[in-house]
Amino acid sequence: MKNYLKHDEWCIIEEGFHREYNEITESVCSLGNGRMGQRGNFEETFTGKTLQGNYVAGVYYPDKTRVGWWKNGYPEYFAKVLNAANWIGIKVEIDGEELDLNRCEVADFRRVLNMREGYLERSFIATLASGKQIKVYTKRFNSIVDDESGAISYSITPLNFDGKLTLTPFIDGDIKNKDANYDEKFWDEIHRETAFAEGYIELRTKKTGFHVVTGQKFEILQDGKSVDFQSFPIKAEKYVASQVSLDVISGQETTLIKYACNLSSENYAIEELLPVAKAYLAKVSAKGYAKMLAEQAEKWISKWHMNDIVIEGDVAAQQGIRFNIFQLNQTYSGEDARLNIGPKGFTGEKYGGSTYWDTEAYCIPFYMATADAQVARNLLVYRWKQLGRAIENAGKLGFKDGAALYPMVTMNGEECHNEWEITFEEIHRNGAIAYAIYDYINYTDDKAYLAEYGFEVLLGIARFWAQRVNWSIAKKQYVMLGVTGPNEYENNVNNNWYTSYIAVWCLKYAKEAAEYIKSTDSARFAELVALLSLNEEAEFGKFQHIIDNMYLPEDKELGVYLQQDGFLDKELIQVKDLAASDRPINQKWSWDRILRSCFIKQADVLQGIYFFEDDFDIETIRRNYDFYEPMTVHESSLSPCVHSIIAAKLGDKPRSYEFYQRSARLDLDDYNNDTEDGLHITSMAGTWMSVIKGFGGMRVRNGQIFLNPFVPENWKSFAFKIRFRNNILNIITTSDNVTIENLEGGDITINVGAEAYEVKATSSVVVALGATELA
Repeated sequence: MKNYLKHDEWCIIEEGFHREYNEITESVCSLGNGRMGQRGNFEETFTGKTLQGNYVAGVYYPDKTRVGWWKNGYPEYFAKVLNAANWIGIKVEIDGEELDLNRCEVADFRRVLNMREGYLERSFIATLASGKQIKVYTKRFNSIVDDESGAISYSITPLNFDGKLTLTPFIDGDIKNKDANYDEKFWDEIHRETAFAEGYIELRTKKTGFHVVTGQKFEILQDGKSVDFQSFPIKAEKYVASQVSLDVISGQETTLIKYACNLSSENYAIEELLPVAKAYLAKVSAKGYAKMLAEQAEKWISKWHMNDIVIEGDVAAQQGIRFNIFQLNQTYSGEDARLNIGPKGFTGEKYGGSTYWDTEAYCIPFYMATADAQVARNLLVYRWKQLGRAIENAGKLGFKDGAALYPMVTMNGEECHNEWEITFEEIHRNGAIAYAIYDYINYTDDKAYLAEYGFEVLLGIARFWAQRVNWSIAKKQYVMLGVTGPNEYENNVNNNWYTSYIAVWCLKYAKEAAEYIKSTDSARFAELVALLSLNEEAEFGKFQHIIDNMYLPEDKELGVYLQQDGFLDKELIQVKDLAASDRPINQKWSWDRILRSCFIKQADVLQGIYFFEDDFDIETIRRNYDFYEPMTVHESSLSPCVHSIIAAKLGDKPRSYEFYQRSARLDLDDYNNDTEDGLHITSMAGTWMSVIKGFGGMRVRNGQIFLNPFVPENWKSFAFKIRFRNNILNIITTSDNVTIENLEGGDITINVGAEAYEVKATSSVVVALGATELA
C-alpha cells in the first residue's frame, strides 16, 4: 500500500516528484468527459517511467487473440480501446536544451487534481544540466461543456537567465498500445496539415475503419498579454507541430494556451470530420481559455450539487469517495446509448476498455440514484440492442432456439475475451444482466420497460439457462456443470452455488415478467409471443420444473451454501494465516497452486446473498459471511464493497468501514499494486454503494425506501442525495439521528428501521436512531 498522496477533501495532491510512482499518479490524475480521456501524463518530454494514454470513446480495434491453441467457439479477437493521438504534447527547449524531468534537477514539484472544478495542475522548478533554472506551471482540463475538446495553459518563467525559449506544441499519432499483441500499431494516417498556430491529423483504425481527427490551435502570452509570433510548421508521418522561438528574460512569464479536439466518425460523417474539427477549434479558441475554465468549474459544481457525499470527521474517507464519484462522472455521462463503462474507463489499457458484467452489477445503482432515469435505461437498452449478438454467441457454443449468452467482454455484442475459462464458463454474467433489469424497474417503477425491451432479453437468458443445465440421474435434480463463478480463483467447477441460484432466479423472473405483460398489455404480449416464437406451456413448464428441482450445494452441518461441489475437500486456511510474502497471491503463486487453494478472489456465495438478501434470514447470512470472508483475499476490485454492505447489515461496523476504506482508496493507495495500469472505474460505483447501501442501509422494497443507517466510529456525520422516482432526497446521518429532506417532488413515505415516516414536499423529518433492526 502506498501513502504518498496528501489527504485533502477536494484535491488529489502529490508534493515532491515521486518518479518511482509516476505511472500510478498518471492513472490517478486522469481526466475525461465521457467522449475522450487522458492519463495524467506530462505535456513536455519525459523519458522516465510513463504510460502515455489518450482515448476516444467508442473507438476500438479487434486485436489478435494470442493463444497457443484453438477450440470451437473461441473468440476470434480481443477488442480494445485504442491509445489515440497524443494531443497534449509541448516540447520545451531552453537555448537548445530540452526540458525533461527525468534528466534534470526538480524542486518544489506539485501535481494537483482539483475534483471540485475538474482540472489538473502542476508546478515545479527545474534546473537543467546547464545550470539554467525555470519555473513551470501548467493547468489542463477535458471540457465537459465542449465535450470533444481539451485545453492547456502552460507557463514558463526563467529564474536566472535571459535566453531563447523554443516551444513546439504537437500532435503525435505514431503511438501504440502497451498491451498490443506482437507490438502491432493500429492506426493508418489519412491526412495531415498545418496552418499558422494550428494543425490536424486524421487517422483511421485498421480493420474497424474508425476515423478520428485530432486538431490543435494555440496562442502565446507574455506577462499575461498576447504577443505576435512566428510559427514554423513541422510535418512527419502521423505527426504535426508548430515551432515557436521567443526571446525571454529572467522573471518574465511566457504562457502557451493550447486548444485541442478529438472528433470521431462515430459522431460525424467521415468527409465532415476535418472541416468540423476546424470549426470546433475556432469556436473554443474564440471563447477563450478563461471562459472555458470558468464554464468547466460551473458545470462540475453543478454535478457535485447532486452527486456529492459529504463526510464530516474523516478527510481520507472524504477524499476517497469524492475521487470515486469524480472518476465515474468523467467516464460515463449517459448521453449516448452506444457507449458503456469499461473497467478502466479512460485511464489505462487493461481489460481493453470493453463492457463487462460490472456495469449491471455495480454501476447501474449509482446512475439510477444520481442521474435522470434515462441514463440507467440507456445502459439497459445497450444490452437489448446486442441481443441478436448474444443469441449468436450462444449459437457458437451449441445453444439454439433463441437462447442468449451475453459476452463476458464486448464492444459490439460479440464475445471478445481471450481466456477460455472466462469465455466459456463464467456464464453468471447472464444473471447480472437480468438482475439489472429487475433492479432498474424496482427502483424507478418503469414497468413499461418490460414490454418495450426487457422481456426479450429475459427470455433469451432464461432459454440459455434451461439448456445449460442437465438432469442428473444420480441426484435426481438439475445440475450445472463446468462453470467459473465470480471467484475466478476456481475454474471448471460443478454446481457453483451462485451461478445456479441466479439461473433459477432468472427463470422465475422471466415467468413473472411474462405474466405481468400478459395482464397489463395483452396485445403487446401477443406480439412478443409471435416475435420470439414463444411456446408458453412447453417452455414455462420446463422453466418451472428446473426451478422446483435445481441442485444447490450446501452443508447442513455447517449451515452454509457451498461455493461449489467439493469445496470442503480443500485445505481450509484463513487469509490471516498467510505470510505477507505470499500476498497478493495472484502475483506470488502459480496458477495451479491458486486453483487448488481455498482462497477466494472476490464475493461468490456472498455475491448471491448480496443480490438476494431478502431470501435469507439474518443468521444464514451471518454463517455464510463468517465462513467465506476469512478465506477471501479481495484481489478483485469488486470484492470489498460487497463485503462492506453485508458487514453493515450484520452490524459489524468496524469491518464494514475497513472494507469501505479499501474500496474507496483502492487506487489512491494502490492496495493491489496495479493502479499503474489504470483506475478501477466500475468498482468505484461499488464504493458509492458501500456508503448508500452499507452505512446508509438503503433498500427499496414494495416501492418504498428503507433506511437503517449508522455513522462509522471516527465520523461525525455523512450526507448524500438520491433521486428516487419523482423525488430528490437529502439524507443526513449523525450518531444520534437521521434527517430526511424532501428537496423536490411530492409527499413520500420513508422507512427508518421498522417505522414509516411521511416526509411532505419541501419539508424534512428528523428520526432518532435507536436499536431498531432493518425491517
